[in-house]
Amino acid sequence: MKLYYMPGSCSLAVHIALGETGSEFALEKVDGKTKRTETGRDFTEVNPNGYVPALELADGAVLTEAPAVLQYLADAHPEAGIAPANGTFERARVQEHLNFVASELHKSFSPFFAAEPPEGAARDAALARLFKRLDHLERLLADGRDYLLGADFSVADLYAAVVAGWAAPVGIELDSWPRIAAYVQRVTARPAAVEAMRREGLLG
Repeated sequence: MKLYYMPGSCSLAVHIALGETGSEFALEKVDGKTKRTETGRDFTEVNPNGYVPALELADGAVLTEAPAVLQYLADAHPEAGIAPANGTFERARVQEHLNFVASELHKSFSPFFAAEPPEGAARDAALARLFKRLDHLERLLADGRDYLLGADFSVADLYAAVVAGWAAPVGIELDSWPRIAAYVQRVTARPAAVEAMRREGLLG
């Protein structure tokens, strides 16, 4: 398998999941501006939408969209225990959390990574939307649970923690969301996360 990635982007969640499952894989970095990979390939030939993650399987098939790739890896490696079985209520919860991160939290961060980030009233409105989503995640963790499912770690935690971790790069302190801050630290301290961040050059 080969993972096409951009350092620190949502593809980091997939990179960590590959480590959690013990998968053998190669990495190929993508330049978000030129849409070329580090080997010179036109990334839009891999994913016409031009964004990561894209996981190329041994047979040449390509799977995109973080929630889909994360669940595929979990199902391909049930022994890793990073997602409940299909058809269970707990699996529906994982899908619920993955969809929230993709459609709400991730989307709310997007304006701050634009070529021209919002300013003035537009920035205030974007921050209000983002803070509302962070408030929701903080509430989910309010009972002291370690992970979104409670005691059980899952792929939903990888996606949520990676995206919530974007607060620092865009200049947002998590002081108002202490449970999220602790949660991000807890998830990114896992050995597979540390190794993935090291390989992406995110650690000193």
